[in-house]
Amino acid sequence: MNHLILLFSLFLAPAFAGKESQITNQNFASNNAGHKRPKRDWIWNQMHIKEEIDTPLPHHVGKITSSVRNNNAKYIIEGEYANTIFKVEETSGDVYAFERLDREKKAEYELTALIIDRRNNQSLEPPSKFIIKVYDINDNVPVFVQKVFNGSVPEMSPVGTSVTKVTAVDADDPTVTGHATVTYQVIKGDEYFTVDDSGVISTTRADLDRENQSTYEIIIKAKDAPGSSGDSSTATVIITLTDINDNFPVFKHSSFHFKVPENISVGGEVGRVKVEDIDEPQHRNTKYSFVRGEYRDTFEIVANPFTNEGIIRPKKPLDFEKVAEYRFDIEATDPTVDLRYFKSGGSRSISTVTIEVTDVDEPPVFTKLPYEFKVRENDPGVRTLGPVWAHDPDAAKRKIRFIRRRAIPNGDYIRVSDNGMIQLPKPLDREFSSSYNITVAAQEILEDGRLSDRESHAQVHVIVTDENDNAPELVYPEEPRVCENAAPGKVIIRISATDKDEISPRGFFKYFLATEDSNFSLVENYDNTANITVKYGQFNRELAKIHYLPVIISDNGDPELSSTNTLVISVCKCNEKGNFTFCEERAKQVGVSIQALVAIFICIFTIIVFFAVITLLILLRKRHKKDLSGLGRNVAEIHEQLVTYDEEGGGEMDTTSYDVSVLNSVRKNGIKAEAVPSPYAQVQKPPGNITSGAGEMEMMIEVKKDEADNDRDLLPYDTLHIYGYEGAESIAESLSSLESGSSDSDIDYDFLNDWGPRFKMLAELYGSESNEDFMY
Repeated sequence: MNHLILLFSLFLAPAFAGKESQITNQNFASNNAGHKRPKRDWIWNQMHIKEEIDTPLPHHVGKITSSVRNNNAKYIIEGEYANTIFKVEETSGDVYAFERLDREKKAEYELTALIIDRRNNQSLEPPSKFIIKVYDINDNVPVFVQKVFNGSVPEMSPVGTSVTKVTAVDADDPTVTGHATVTYQVIKGDEYFTVDDSGVISTTRADLDRENQSTYEIIIKAKDAPGSSGDSSTATVIITLTDINDNFPVFKHSSFHFKVPENISVGGEVGRVKVEDIDEPQHRNTKYSFVRGEYRDTFEIVANPFTNEGIIRPKKPLDFEKVAEYRFDIEATDPTVDLRYFKSGGSRSISTVTIEVTDVDEPPVFTKLPYEFKVRENDPGVRTLGPVWAHDPDAAKRKIRFIRRRAIPNGDYIRVSDNGMIQLPKPLDREFSSSYNITVAAQEILEDGRLSDRESHAQVHVIVTDENDNAPELVYPEEPRVCENAAPGKVIIRISATDKDEISPRGFFKYFLATEDSNFSLVENYDNTANITVKYGQFNRELAKIHYLPVIISDNGDPELSSTNTLVISVCKCNEKGNFTFCEERAKQVGVSIQALVAIFICIFTIIVFFAVITLLILLRKRHKKDLSGLGRNVAEIHEQLVTYDEEGGGEMDTTSYDVSVLNSVRKNGIKAEAVPSPYAQVQKPPGNITSGAGEMEMMIEVKKDEADNDRDLLPYDTLHIYGYEGAESIAESLSSLESGSSDSDIDYDFLNDWGPRFKMLAELYGSESNEDFMY
């Protein structure tokens, strides 16, 4: 066929060339009439070449020819593929292809033909473009656009239901008959599916069941040239059956047994029954129902939407003492199953459920909830309101003890006896609280007398009915004022009242003045208010600038109560328009609360006690000093004081062992002289740069000694040494052993021998002869 087309083209080429030459000659003749130029034109055959020619290269493509008659003419071609794939013979104009062409890569080539003078390379004719077309041959196999296709179809679909579409592409020329035509065929899985020439896959059976096989893998072949056995390609198609609701649930067991304590809460979980539904979860809509048994009012079965299980819950409290076991049949079904695809085997599944109730130690049970009592306020004759009662629901039937747990308002207003009697320790006041609420706990008394840790509660509500025991009180408004020139009947202020008791339904408050001897009158408004008006007019500010008006207010209770309230009315100066221009300010009453008074009293009492203690201490101190001033001390006592120090001392640096002034006073006054006992105060040393004279130092030492002598509360520190100065005016003089040998003192220290062994060393040092030399 291809050969015939090529021959037909070759036969037509001369005709086209002659016609083209004729047209060119006509154009040239017309032009020659004006320009007198010779006729010139390009002449060549139409160029075509088949792809993939299997003959030896080069392959002749065609011939280009010009009407120019010049022995030096030379043909050349230009273009992208000129002189590479295509070349031209210079003298004859024959074009050759030096490579095998592939139409699927490039279907045509555009080149430019030129004719030049080989002597000077001048163009003899304008260049002309021509196209070389490549003829197609059926050399490509159809190729699938993807290796694996996926499709889905609902299970149990009718025959011919479309599943998916596959596509294969042939690279050959689609304009050539049979070259690009693709046909499809199922070569694996053709017993379930088929494919048409457009690639659409459809079912061939109506009994495809997902529960038996959920996926199918088929192979599709694609080939061209129908009826031929040409090359082909294949692709895999994976088809998934989607689920429909075509199966009923089935119980996994024919019976279920559960144990549950009797104190399970209403709505709690007793147990779960399980079914099997082979459909996918989104198509599992199990419904549970009772089919036999008398306990459908006691239990309910609710399907869990996630697990499809049936959850059994009690609808009311269980009681082991009444019913110890429940038995009933339940049914599981699915109302959403598509009956068109229903499989045989029954649409119902029935199972038997047994629930065994176990006994537990239950708390007491109150017989009435809640309890409510009414009592009149301030009634001293009512001490008992009534009982609360509870019983042990178990077989043991233990005794019950009642305890009050919580109370609103908090306080000892209502009590509960051990046997459950509600009692009032004192009358209740409705104005304090109109209702009282307590929580009563009931506990079982065990065999050993202890109380069970399990208890139940009941609410007791006590309503206090009102007694008319409070008189109405005036609601004090803003400060009432009246102009001194007010006319009679002028309304000064509207007053109202309040009552802590309940408002009597029989009427309103009644108002009247305690006295009629005033320039004021009272007018009832009969809406629980009254107006205070001017009676005569013309107040005299010189006589009274403030008027105190007593108002009596009574209620309509039983008994009727009243109270007297005082209105303080100021008489003011006013202008012509009746506006107040000047009023005296009334003294404001400053109130102090009871709590503040108690706090002030406590502070005053504390201050009084504090000063009393201080005064007592001062008196005791003065008395103690007076006793010390008359107290003498003999030499033996002084000796005893010195001996009590458990060391010999270290010379004048030892200022904490004993008081040197005591020794000096004994030396001057004799052994029989009595010394006043005194501990010594520790005195701070003055700064070391003091350069006072001996007189000042003596005076300072005497002052400090007197302070130490009169203070028995401090330790006996050596007052003299603290000042770090032993001038000539010191009454103790120096006790240093370094100057003892050369001392000019005429003091006789022999009395130290009489002070015992502790002063033996001092007696030896200071009692030696003056001419005796000591070596240290």
